[in-house]
Amino acid sequence: MRWVDEEFWKEGVDWVGGIDEAGRGPLAGPVVAAAVILPAGVEIEGVRDSKSLSPKKREEVFKRIEEHAIAIGVGMVDACVIDRINILRATEEAVYRALMTLPFYPDVFLVDALKIDLPVKTVSLVKGDARSLAVGAASVVAKVIRDRIMELCDIRYPLYGFAKNKGYPTPEHLEALRRFGPCEIHRRSYRPVREVIEGKKGRRQGGKVS
Repeated sequence: MRWVDEEFWKEGVDWVGGIDEAGRGPLAGPVVAAAVILPAGVEIEGVRDSKSLSPKKREEVFKRIEEHAIAIGVGMVDACVIDRINILRATEEAVYRALMTLPFYPDVFLVDALKIDLPVKTVSLVKGDARSLAVGAASVVAKVIRDRIMELCDIRYPLYGFAKNKGYPTPEHLEALRRFGPCEIHRRSYRPVREVIEGKKGRRQGGKVS
């Protein structure tokens, strides 16, 4: 498979950076962004769209990325901030936080369909995690880190099955949400969560909730 990154390597670019995020769609938990800088000519087996990999495979690929990457940066924005500024702006903020943790910037950043303002050349790619090795690596890192966070959240909030659903609106998660109401890490601006809150509020006002 030919990566977009190879075009830049041929032009003499030594370091290509990839940026991607995980967690826009879930009803709970943070949105996580990752920035990964890779050296020219690197090969990392198994890198592709993180959602197409099993959890075990993602962890294996994650370790390979750690071994080969020049630098890895991670940033996150939690649910309360997502509710306050919306998910798009929160995703952008997570990206900038990830970039702030890098020791330096590469010659070029490849970004998965996000528009961000950087002092180096930036190329936005549609389905970038399937076209760019660096973006694919960032996709895996963001997904693995976010999954680990949600597994920890499951310990604190065991009623919702976060270790399994990672905050996504599975039938089991929606049922728990309706039964127990939202917890601290639920995104109250998201429609399914908001509807549960408004429904419970309406029943209380009607005197039907004990």
